[in-house]
Amino acid sequence: MVNRMNREEIIKMLYAAADDKHKNYNAAIITTVDKDRFIGVRTPELRAMAVDMLGWGNWHNFIADVPHHFFEENQLHAFIISEIYDFDFVVHAVDEFLPYIDNWATCDQMSPKIFAEKPEKLLPYIRKWIKSKHEYTVRFAIVCLMRYFLTENFNEKYAKMVARIKSKEYYVNMAQAWYFATAAAKQFDAVYPYFADLKDWVLLRAIEKAISSYRVSGIHKLQLKRLRRRMQNEQFDPDDEESSFDIQTEQDFAGVS
Repeated sequence: MVNRMNREEIIKMLYAAADDKHKNYNAAIITTVDKDRFIGVRTPELRAMAVDMLGWGNWHNFIADVPHHFFEENQLHAFIISEIYDFDFVVHAVDEFLPYIDNWATCDQMSPKIFAEKPEKLLPYIRKWIKSKHEYTVRFAIVCLMRYFLTENFNEKYAKMVARIKSKEYYVNMAQAWYFATAAAKQFDAVYPYFADLKDWVLLRAIEKAISSYRVSGIHKLQLKRLRRRMQNEQFDPDDEESSFDIQTEQDFAGVS
């Protein structure tokens, strides 16, 4: 019976949908995961499998069986959680899964629909996650603030929370820059003062993306360019490792432009 699928059968299902070109593509842009942990299943197919597994009722054991080995298992896990509409169950499931996330794609693509409907209940968890020592837990908290708290739920204190993060982790820093680049398009006057609180690397990356976005006005782009010029004249050393403009993938800023 399909609703009694065990892990071996799930892996077999994944391999049946594998594409070697897509495997190589993912391995190239998701550098924190070893290549032999990719199967090569495309995201739309994984999302469809997650919906099927929810319908079959065989997902409880699957999400309890962590850590997963394959990248696609983590993706399935994230997509299953994202489709469930019980807030208390979902937030607990997210909280349990976050420590096992080891890449930006799973972190960013785990987007529970119920969170958008109950943002006020999500805030205490965001406050907890943003203080974590785990890179992708902090990134997830920042992405949640960006997704659910930049429009009608916006408050300057959330921008302050993001600006105060001081991390050496690349994907945390990228999430901070992503947040402020997006916020510049939606809440410029409120968030602009907090750009000055960002460390140089994050500030420059945020400005770089904001001024390339069609959603940021010309006058606001000019303000950001002036801020960049002022900061570069004062302190910025382009040869410093912390100040590198090395962009690993365009996916780091997916959805901002």
